[in-house]
Amino acid sequence: MKKVMLLHGVNHNMFGKRDPKQYGTITLREINELVDNLGKELDIQVTSFQTNSEGEFVDKIHEAYQEQYDGVMLNAGAWTHYSYGIADALAILECPIIELHMSNTHKREEFRHHSVISPLATGIIMGLGESVYTLGLRAFADMFAKK
Repeated sequence: MKKVMLLHGVNHNMFGKRDPKQYGTITLREINELVDNLGKELDIQVTSFQTNSEGEFVDKIHEAYQEQYDGVMLNAGAWTHYSYGIADALAILECPIIELHMSNTHKREEFRHHSVISPLATGIIMGLGESVYTLGLRAFADMFAKK
């Protein structure tokens, strides 16, 4: 069975309450349930993790490397735009990386237009609400089937 780590960044524990215009009303728990259920269908083990601590986020990326995960999906939230620490940790990975954003960051404030993660990502899915998570997992399933 393939292993994928799903990392949720800063403030994502507030999904369902925070800015419903951008993020809808789905909660983090509901997102994780959607991904877990799809993972079972696709025979992919998904480990989901959320933190508001950048160091803990980096530690999980290191864990994905050390435990040889087959893929990492992440929505780093605001860290996307400035965390070179997270970018440096992602650069260590030897597996594909999919960057996710529920909103279209290019339709938002100027500072959100730049990602320090995108140059490291195999692919980027954004602007499609909670569907970005299941689309990311389906993309991994397609990649794994082609190996």
